[in-house]
Amino acid sequence: MRSEPPDPSSPGASDGPRDPSANGERWGTRLRRFLIGKPRDLSDRSIFHRLSLVPFLAWVGLGADGLSSSCYGPEEAFRTLGENTYLAIALALAVVLTVSIVGAASSHIIEEFPLGGGGYNVATKLLGERTGVLSGCALLVDYVLTITVSIASAGDALFSLLPPSWHEYKLPACATIIMALTVLNMRGVKESVLALLPIFLAFLITHAVLIFGSIGRHVSDLPALGQSVAHGFHGGLHTLGLWGMLLLFLHAFSLGGGTYTGLEAVSNGLPIMREPRVATGQRTMFYMATSLSFTAGGLLLSYLLIGVHPQAGKTLNAVLVGQFVHNWPGSLFWVILTLFSEGALLIVGAQAGFIDGPRVMSNMAIDSWLPRRFASLSDRLTTQNGILLMGGASLVALLYTKGDVRFLVVMYSINVFLTFSLSMAGMLRLWLQRRAENPLWKRRVALFGVGLALCATILVITTLEKFAEGGWITLAATALVVALCFLIRSHYLSVGRHVRRFDNIMDVLPEERTGPLPPLDPSQPTAAVLVGPFGGTGVHLVMTIRRLLPDHFKSLVFLSVAVVDSGKFKGPSEIEDLKRRTRESLEKYEALAERMGIPSTSRMGVGTDVVHVAEELCGEVGKEFPQTMFFAGQVVFRNEVWYHRLLHNQTAFDLQKRLLTERKTLVIVPMEV
Repeated sequence: MRSEPPDPSSPGASDGPRDPSANGERWGTRLRRFLIGKPRDLSDRSIFHRLSLVPFLAWVGLGADGLSSSCYGPEEAFRTLGENTYLAIALALAVVLTVSIVGAASSHIIEEFPLGGGGYNVATKLLGERTGVLSGCALLVDYVLTITVSIASAGDALFSLLPPSWHEYKLPACATIIMALTVLNMRGVKESVLALLPIFLAFLITHAVLIFGSIGRHVSDLPALGQSVAHGFHGGLHTLGLWGMLLLFLHAFSLGGGTYTGLEAVSNGLPIMREPRVATGQRTMFYMATSLSFTAGGLLLSYLLIGVHPQAGKTLNAVLVGQFVHNWPGSLFWVILTLFSEGALLIVGAQAGFIDGPRVMSNMAIDSWLPRRFASLSDRLTTQNGILLMGGASLVALLYTKGDVRFLVVMYSINVFLTFSLSMAGMLRLWLQRRAENPLWKRRVALFGVGLALCATILVITTLEKFAEGGWITLAATALVVALCFLIRSHYLSVGRHVRRFDNIMDVLPEERTGPLPPLDPSQPTAAVLVGPFGGTGVHLVMTIRRLLPDHFKSLVFLSVAVVDSGKFKGPSEIEDLKRRTRESLEKYEALAERMGIPSTSRMGVGTDVVHVAEELCGEVGKEFPQTMFFAGQVVFRNEVWYHRLLHNQTAFDLQKRLLTERKTLVIVPMEV
């Protein structure tokens, strides 16, 4: 068992849900099972196949984030044009080009980083750890805002169908949706995606009809439209000048940057995709880029063709669909269906925040930038702690901004393009380094160079233009999270240095013993020692037991839990490798006992909740060895402060409480740092 991992970067925390046996907790357990579902069986080798997503479902779960951004990104860009709507055609072309470039770049990132991690791993591996943590923190804030802006925008779309007097209920409704999605995601990714699949399909059908219908109805007007655009362009030259029009175009293009949000979700979410992951990820990326280009570009063109103008209490899409179906039989039904599917898809788009946000947190926790508990899996094999934090943080952001979508989109876009820019810069640097060995380097350098220029342009313009209108909040929040990560990493490194002092005991191990050992007698007093990977802390624990009670125990039983966290839950081979390493570690402890002249054996368990599995092991050993006393080590701090309990597990103390209810004795050996 991992009472406190010798290596501070190891998760091993007891944060997963438990199966309490006390009568007072059974009702709560039943309620939890009803909401979230029964625990999953790690011994089922097909579980990875059943939990992973094929390209179409990955497109639903992750692509919905990109597709749903067409509900607010093009609107923000079109509104920014004001009366200069003739620039909408250029905007539509720019949107298609930008999505194509970012999508192609993301496909190559998937090739280079097939295990996922997206912007965090790209920046860490290619630009250094410090840049990586900046990208990771920007992604975390981004995914919180992904949830918030998607739900707030869904509220705008759905409440566009209702009278203005009902709009006061929009904020409570959005908060309720966030809480419901949090619970749904704790059940698992595939369950949440399948539940929302009909909504995704309804959006595709209704918006395809809307865009094709808007363009088809005005095919005969295209020559007149061309003349109108040309006339508007010439008028703009006289009133704004060429540079004025260019600046207005760049301004609208940058403030419509929310259109491109979500494209990073695929490269971040590769671990949930079905093998072969790279092919699945690239196909999903193609689906996402194609659907987003068509929808966003088509909506901008439709705004221009239909002659849409903003109306109070309605989104531009609500105005568009209302004018499109005007005088249709059943027009009200079609308006309701289209806007409902749009609002519902935005809710689906929030899934990317719940899917990818916790995964980024998990990667950062494994690298000790965040508390290790964020790498732990629940018994449903979800990163439950991360899901809860993402849900809670997005709820706070929703209430703080009062669900103002235009305000949220600005906050959202800044960090999206910060991570895009860092990823493009990292990949550009990589291919410049490969120019002597790969003949494709010129194409890749051109792709990532153009991508970097686009993303950096949008980032700079959005930050400068909207700094006082919410941009500063995003930058301040990201800087705060970065500072917190450095403090956490510094603490773990410090603790690691103290813990490694126990490795000195490895230099004074007992000499090899010659001669036979006495037989293992279960009826004799036995010490059951809960250990982690073989190392100084475990050896120190065993030697301490021998020193305190030198002749009392006639045998030793070593207990260890192979803890499955998000870093190891990637496939059956990783689980088998974890079991192998745990068995090898136990064999080393048995060899140590042999050196000490004490007969020994070992037991191993596998699971996500170290305390629950350890409790089961102790129960089995207690039946086999009636005179057993249990021992565990626990790192303690000479001057403990409140955040120690957040950063370090209390495994030994938690297990001691459980064993006391079963009338078993667990002695905790403190390891002071």
